[in-house]
Amino acid sequence: MTDSPPPIRLLLVDDHLIVRRGLASLLNDESDFEVVAEAASGEEAIALAAEAKPDVIVLDLRLRDMSGIEVAAELKGFKILMLSSFMQEDDVRRAFEAGILGYLSKDKNSDDLLTAIREIGAGRQYLPPEISLLLAKSEWSAHLTERELEIVQWIARGRANKEIGEILSLSENTVKNHVKSILSKLNAKDRTHAVTEALKRGLFQLR
Repeated sequence: MTDSPPPIRLLLVDDHLIVRRGLASLLNDESDFEVVAEAASGEEAIALAAEAKPDVIVLDLRLRDMSGIEVAAELKGFKILMLSSFMQEDDVRRAFEAGILGYLSKDKNSDDLLTAIREIGAGRQYLPPEISLLLAKSEWSAHLTERELEIVQWIARGRANKEIGEILSLSENTVKNHVKSILSKLNAKDRTHAVTEALKRGLFQLR
C-alpha cells in the first residue's frame, strides 16, 4: 500500500475575517489541503510566507495596506492564486506579470476554487476561459491601433477598401496600407482570416 502524498499547505490572505475563516473551513474539509497560516494584510502575508513556506498562497487582490499585486511581486517563487471580485483587464495582466499562476473570481463556485488550487499546487497555470480572453485581448489590442481595429470591424461587415475610406474619410490607398498592417500583425493570409483572428482574440464582437 502506497502512502498518500502530503497535503497542499496553504496560506490564506484576505483582510476580511469572515471571508478568510470561510475559506479556511472549506479548504480544511478537503483531505489533500491543509491551511497552515492566515494573514489579514500584505505585510503579514510576506512575513508568514517566509515562516510557514506554504505550497500555495491564496491571495486577495485588494488589501488594506497594499495591493495583492504588490504582495505577489514580493513573493516571487511562491505559487500564488489571486482571488478577487475585480476582473479588470489591467489588474489581471499586472497580476500575471507579478508572477502569479492563477486568477479566479470570487463569484466562482467552490469546485472551481479547489481545482485552481490543485492545478497551481502541481505547478501549472490556472486560466479560466474569461481570464484567457482578457489576457489575449490585452496582448493583441496593444498591437492594433484604434484605426486598425475600426477597419477590421468594417471588413467584418463586408465593406471594400473604397467604401471604408468613404466612411472614415480616408483615401483608398491609406485604407490599403492599414489592411496590410492588420494582416501582418495578426499573421493573417487574407481579410477573412484577419477578421477570424480578431474575433478569436476578443478584439471585437459581431453584432
